Amino acid sequence: MAMAHMILLISLLVPSLLCTATISNNEEAEVQTLNTNPSHYYSKFNPQVPPLRTLSSSKRFEGSSEFVKLKYHMGPVLSSPINIYLIWYGKWAPSQKLLIKDFLLSISASNRRAAPYPSVADWWRTVSLYTDQTGANISRSVSIAGEYADLRYSHGNHLTRLSVQEVIATAVRSKPFPVDHRNGIYLILTAEDVTVEDFCRAVCGFHYFTFPSKVGYTLPYAWVGNSGKQCPEVCAYPFAVPGYMGGGGPGQLSPPNGDVGVDGMVSVIGHELAELSSNPLVNAWYAGEDPTAPTEIGDLCEGLYGTGGGGGYIGSVMKDREGRTFNLNGRNGRKFLVQWIWSPVLKACAGPNALD
Repeated sequence: MAMAHMILLISLLVPSLLCTATISNNEEAEVQTLNTNPSHYYSKFNPQVPPLRTLSSSKRFEGSSEFVKLKYHMGPVLSSPINIYLIWYGKWAPSQKLLIKDFLLSISASNRRAAPYPSVADWWRTVSLYTDQTGANISRSVSIAGEYADLRYSHGNHLTRLSVQEVIATAVRSKPFPVDHRNGIYLILTAEDVTVEDFCRAVCGFHYFTFPSKVGYTLPYAWVGNSGKQCPEVCAYPFAVPGYMGGGGPGQLSPPNGDVGVDGMVSVIGHELAELSSNPLVNAWYAGEDPTAPTEIGDLCEGLYGTGGGGGYIGSVMKDREGRTFNLNGRNGRKFLVQWIWSPVLKACAGPNALD
C-alpha cells in the first residue's frame, strides 16, 4: 500500500531474505525463532488462496528476486544530515518518549561501546547505501532537532490523513519548529487513545509530504500510531498475536523494553524513516509504475527480522537472559526488534544480525 506500513496479516506471506554478516560475541544472546503457519493468515481472508511460494532450500535465495523491479526515479534522497522534529500528539509517559528517542538517537551511535554490534547504526547502513542522481548517499547522521507536545488533542481524538497535516501545521505555527525544507523530517506519533484513518485496518504508519494549502510548505513527514490498546496483534506483532491463531502458533514474544505498543512502534518508525529518507517526495526509490501506490524499501522486507525468514516466519533473532526478543542493540543498553531493509547492493533484504 502506498507510503504505508502494510498490515502484517497480509505481508508476512511475502518471502524475505538475508545478508552477509555475523553476530558478534554477545554472551547474553541466544538464537530464538518464531515460526507461524502462513495458512492462518490466508484463511482469515480467503482460504482458497495458495501461499505465494514455498521457501527455497537455499537461505541465500529467500527474499531475493530478479522480479523485484526497484528503480530510481531521479528524485532527491535525504543526503544532508537529517533533523527529526518530533510531534507527540496526545498523552505520553516519559518512559515511552525516552524509549523512542533512544531508538532515534541510536541511528547515529557508531560507538561500539555505546551500542555493540549488531546495532541500530549498523542497520541504518543499509539505508545509507541509497543515493541520488549525483551519487550522494542518504546521510548516516540523524538527530532530534526539536519536540512539540500536543497534550490538548488540538485536532481531536480521531485524525484523518489530512488532519495529520494540520497537526504539523499547528506545531510549525506555534514556533517551536523551523521550516526545515532541506534537512527536516516531521515525525508525528499519536498516543494509544488516538484513532487515525485506516489505522489497524490498513496501515500502522505512513509517510508523505505536506501540502502548502494545509501547512504552507512542502515538508516530508511520517506518522506512526501506538497500537497498544487498539490492535497490538496487528501493529505490534510479534509481541502480540491474533486470537484466531488459537493454539496453532508459538505465542507472542516478549518485547525488548517491556512495552508492547511502543516496542511495536519502533519497528514501524524504522520502516517509515527508511522509506522517507529514500523516497521523501515519492519520486526517488520505489518499485512499480504507480507513484501513488509505490512498493518501497521497507515494504519489500515486511515481517522479516532475521536469517531464514519468509512465509510467515520472522527469522532467527535473539533473546536476552530475561527472555526478551531483539535483533539490534541501541544506546543506553537498549535492545530493539526492527524489520530488515532491502539492500540495493545485495538485491535482497538485509540486517546486521544475519547469520550467513
